[in-house]
Amino acid sequence: MKALVFAGSTRQHSFNRRLAAVAAQAARDQGAEVTLLELADFELPLYNGDLEAQGTPDNVRRLKAIFHAHPAWIICSPEYNGSYTGLLKNTLDWLSRPIAGDADWAVGGKPFNNKVVGLLAASNGALGGLRSLSNLAPLMRQLQCWVAPKQFALARAAEAFDDKGLLRDTTQQASVAGVVEQTLHAARKLGA
Repeated sequence: MKALVFAGSTRQHSFNRRLAAVAAQAARDQGAEVTLLELADFELPLYNGDLEAQGTPDNVRRLKAIFHAHPAWIICSPEYNGSYTGLLKNTLDWLSRPIAGDADWAVGGKPFNNKVVGLLAASNGALGGLRSLSNLAPLMRQLQCWVAPKQFALARAAEAFDDKGLLRDTTQQASVAGVVEQTLHAARKLGA
């Protein structure tokens, strides 16, 4: 099973990038072939139909291929003003666009077909980014993804990681592993 793990943040010391690394290791421990994606490696302009009419950026094409190749996705979402980040929304907007005249990407929803998405969040607040997940889940369903029922929001994230980037609390480790396990299991079943 190929799993794509990424955070909706490019901030150097992002709690969600740390959480993505933990989730990626949990997926590897469960036998998945993992791609830990850094959105910072795929600089995208803000989506604009006029810009798109001039040609789809190469990084969009690269991202479409990566997302399409992975049946299971784990998204670690920061919470900005009670929702997911503009970076994450912009990435999904570009991925959902068809590319006119391109036989591989003429259907905008292709990267999302039959994908199972597990949702995690990390925040220094008491809710751990839970509101970002409550907004992100309907968006992923709108894109025709199957969203795993288990979710986990890591509260007080500044205190949660040790100096090696691992979660200190075994209950939190188990919660992350549970989301990963359900996502991988559902992706295997959906692909069967």
